[in-house]
Amino acid sequence: MYYDETHHLGRPHFHADYAGRAAIVEIASGRVLAGELPPSQRRLVRRWTALHRAELEANWRRARAELPLESITPLP
Repeated sequence: MYYDETHHLGRPHFHADYAGRAAIVEIASGRVLAGELPPSQRRLVRRWTALHRAELEANWRRARAELPLESITPLP
C-alpha cells in the first residue's frame, strides 16, 4: 500500500509482486484490478486476502491517514 496513491477510483487495494510480475489487488474481492500474476500465485493472493481482509482494510485506513502500517502475517 502506498500513502499517496490516487489510482483505481479510491478502491481499497494493495500491490502484490512475484518474480518480476506485479498486480494491484482489490481488498474486498481479492480480484486483480491491474497487472498480472501467474494463476497459482493469484490463487494464493486471493486466499491470503480472504484470510486477512480485516487487517488489510485497517491498513488501508491507516495509509489514507498517513499512519504507519501494521505487518500482516504471510501464508504458512
